[in-house]
Amino acid sequence: MGRRWRDGLGELVVRRTDGTRISLPLEIAASYRARTKGLLGRDSVDGAMLLSPASGVHTFRMRMAIDVAHLDRRLRVIAVRTMKPGRLGRPRLRARHVLEAEAGAMAGWGLTVGAVVDVETQDGVS
Repeated sequence: MGRRWRDGLGELVVRRTDGTRISLPLEIAASYRARTKGLLGRDSVDGAMLLSPASGVHTFRMRMAIDVAHLDRRLRVIAVRTMKPGRLGRPRLRARHVLEAEAGAMAGWGLTVGAVVDVETQDGVS
């Protein structure tokens, strides 16, 4: 069940463990170049950024602390953590995708281990 996206914009739908849903703006970084850049050089992000495929991230040369959620192939959250700038995150074995957002955002969205997300792109691919 492999998912392939293209660089671009979309919507992240968080299906929380309590059954409610929340929709957020999403930037998709699917090319090597876009994944390598990620959130580098930014002071903020509106919503989240999806890195795919990815199993780990770093925050070297980042200007802000970020929340990082590792997703498995079914887009289920398998780990969430906050990373300060200048850190190297441990890759997660089952992770296929990584979500990044401003530090503290994911807790506000109710994005915890076990939650499932959906990705809706502008071209209708999910």
